Amino acid sequence: MSSSLHVPCAHRTLLLEPSAHATTAGYYPPTAGQLAAVLSTAKGSQSKKDVYGAGTFPAPLVLPNDELALDPECPEQDMKEWLGERKQISGKRKVIYVAAPPAVNDASFISNWVTPCSRSNNPPSTPSPTTPDITAYLSAFYHGVPVRPLPIPLSFALWDTESKAPLPKRSRSRPKPTYIALCTDRDATRIRTRPDPTRTFLRQLCLDDLLDCAIAILPADAYALLLLVQHDLFEDADDFACGRAYGGSRVAVVSMARYRPALDAQQGVERVHAWPACHCRAYVGACCGHETRTEKRDAKRRKVEKGAEPEVVWQEVSPGTAQPAAAECPLELAVRAHAALPLLDTSSSSVPASPGALSALWLTRVCRTASHELGHCFGIEHCVYYACVMQGTASIGEDVRQPPYLCPVDLAKVLVASGARVKERYKALLGFNKKHKESLIDFYGQCSEEILP
Repeated sequence: MSSSLHVPCAHRTLLLEPSAHATTAGYYPPTAGQLAAVLSTAKGSQSKKDVYGAGTFPAPLVLPNDELALDPECPEQDMKEWLGERKQISGKRKVIYVAAPPAVNDASFISNWVTPCSRSNNPPSTPSPTTPDITAYLSAFYHGVPVRPLPIPLSFALWDTESKAPLPKRSRSRPKPTYIALCTDRDATRIRTRPDPTRTFLRQLCLDDLLDCAIAILPADAYALLLLVQHDLFEDADDFACGRAYGGSRVAVVSMARYRPALDAQQGVERVHAWPACHCRAYVGACCGHETRTEKRDAKRRKVEKGAEPEVVWQEVSPGTAQPAAAECPLELAVRAHAALPLLDTSSSSVPASPGALSALWLTRVCRTASHELGHCFGIEHCVYYACVMQGTASIGEDVRQPPYLCPVDLAKVLVASGARVKERYKALLGFNKKHKESLIDFYGQCSEEILP
């Protein structure tokens, strides 16, 4: 399906259950009774409810080629299983460290690999996410666990074995190195590089090598370490990778490269139907190929009505049989906030998105992936119960459809691990949101009465 990056939509009807494709793919969502049983073991949820309504925590959509569609039998992990597998935070290892993207020493061409090859994909006015902002978000997300900048300075440099001989007179540039070095003040780790097969960037760095380096520099008092990089990454035979965690080793690496908003059109990444608007029933139907010719014609003619309230569909039903919610649910509030963002006001092509809005979008994406990868360091596996930040993702397109929040099952795990109270955690997230008003990183601050005890 082609991207609707600049096609407005009113998101009139929201789908809170899996798509029609889920059954075709072999994914069967847990029943209400099964969810109640799973939640009953989540003692750390501190919730006023035994089972949440779908309007608060919707089911995963499971669209074609989504992770759960490709792996519908992904094993679940309830609280009991997590308690038996996790590594507890201790007095000696209790800090989450965030390492800023390494600087570049004596090899300026390595910096050029951060820039997309196409000039149109590299508007100079869009600031990249800052490490302090990402650290602040993670401090709120994992409230109760100290989150600090890594005190060890990191830098990229030439690997010692690479030739430093003078270039031939006819040569315009030095051959691209097979290896570079990731340096600390004491050591250097060899990092493999390769040309980007998608030709989006000049070269990519090996994700596995970066993870090995993260393990080597893990501080003695660290519970986990997150290494941020601005370069594009590769892993095995995949074209690229955005992040990975070695949960057992408590290290993670996240790349900012592919989340650059300027690459959205090239990569077919949604903005109009990114989370939470991906629950738009018309969009889900189009992705699954079930949209009728009449619906397509109406979609082309339809104009966005500002302030229009979406109707909630609680399950996949025939037209006219939908049951609207008695009151606005959190997802409705999130969709309304999403539609109001200046970035997504694409009804007029003469009004481009502001650099601030694009920067906020970029930050939102990186923060979401950073919190996901660190979740693995807490021993949390991919979620199959709800739409959740701990869901697996099979593509950059699916990535932006993932919510930024923890579902009740995984929230309970984080609360047990951190020792935090749910109300204080959401207050911390709300405080972050107030400082980043153009982002929509965690919408629960707007609807705390629905979820707080």
